[in-house]
Amino acid sequence: MPTALIVLAAGKGTRMNSDLPKVLHPLACAPLLVHAMRAGESCDTSKTIVVAGHGAEAVCAAATDHNPEAEVVIQTEQLGTAHAVDQARGALTGFSGDVIVLYGDTPFIRPETLEQMLKARADGNAVVVLGFEAADPGRYGRLIMNGAGDLDVIVEAKDATPKQLEISLCNSGVVCANAEQLFDLISKISNNNASGEYYLTDVVGCAVSAGLNCTTVVCNEEETLGVDSKTGLARAEAAFQRDARLQAMENGVTLTAPETVFFAYDTVVGRDVTIAPNVVFGPDVTIESGATINAFCHLEGCHISKDAVVGPFARLRPGAELGNDARVGNFVEIKNAILGDSAKVNHLSYVGDAEVGENANIGAGTITCNYDGVMKHKTKIGARAFIGSNTSLIAPVSVGNDALTGSGSVIDKEVPDDAIAISRTEQKNLLDQALRRLDRLKHIKVRKTKER
Repeated sequence: MPTALIVLAAGKGTRMNSDLPKVLHPLACAPLLVHAMRAGESCDTSKTIVVAGHGAEAVCAAATDHNPEAEVVIQTEQLGTAHAVDQARGALTGFSGDVIVLYGDTPFIRPETLEQMLKARADGNAVVVLGFEAADPGRYGRLIMNGAGDLDVIVEAKDATPKQLEISLCNSGVVCANAEQLFDLISKISNNNASGEYYLTDVVGCAVSAGLNCTTVVCNEEETLGVDSKTGLARAEAAFQRDARLQAMENGVTLTAPETVFFAYDTVVGRDVTIAPNVVFGPDVTIESGATINAFCHLEGCHISKDAVVGPFARLRPGAELGNDARVGNFVEIKNAILGDSAKVNHLSYVGDAEVGENANIGAGTITCNYDGVMKHKTKIGARAFIGSNTSLIAPVSVGNDALTGSGSVIDKEVPDDAIAISRTEQKNLLDQALRRLDRLKHIKVRKTKER
């Protein structure tokens, strides 16, 4: 049966104290909204509907950047969660299947949990609600089960009796139901309450009144963690990193100081990779087996092949591709460049918009001068080439296979295979001048001091 996803993302998030819509605050380098969308879309959903409100244009851009086929609908008035879901009615006209309702500020719902909810739906339950056993039930709505183990009603904490408040099984807000039936139930919901809002939780009472069966799937409380403040965002980041580090180590990655390594939401690391302290991953990084990432490196948008070594103190920017056994050393920056197998850029160099052949060696202080103020240009360095220290390569330019450049050279013309390129002025030695010059400068300094 096809499944659709509705993600509620219309709230302003006043407690975030930010101009940025709450659902767009980043967690592990991706907006909270994207985490929720990824969880729902893992269930092979055929349609994704995002309900936006505050900051709708930015929310729409983030949603469609992640999933170009996502449809964004607007909730112009904030009249409650049932009203928010109802905004997706038109987008799902004619859709025959189940719908999962998620929240854009709740990033940790596991795909396995959603699959359990879909299974419970397939077993004949009209409405499936995700619940959790709360350590401190406090303000959460309570899930009231009947003697047969079915869900009877959801009672908000402020409306609960003292006996109901003793219940620790709480409502996460996540719902799974048949799409057509869900919208039919929403049509029956009243806003006759203190807040004057239409609550999605009321679908359970409406379903039970109609003789329909409802049930609960229970997950770990941490899955339901919502983010509504900067302190909550920090807690979510810590929880994500903790789990990501544990998962990496279980998959065979060595983290020598796990608490200092920060992963992005999509980091992929192969087994037998070693990651030293204070390494930060941005989005879209893939590291193959056996590679080593030394301390104090920052990586984003790059691919590191088997047995390559990076750092310490290296930066790999988007488009960096390191071949097998390649070496990138301290204070080296690589951007939009391919390093062939066993190529070496060991220290103090910038390689951007370039292709470096296998076994090439880039000396210290080398710069590919790739930008002319308007356009980017490419540098090609052949296999087994040797680039002398402090070489400036003025792109577009190419250095052939087995070629060599002299230290301190400025290369702005093609260097053929097996050639030596040297471009620097002739050295002149002015004999017996150094001490005279130093003495002259000292006299000038004394004179200027007296004139003050």
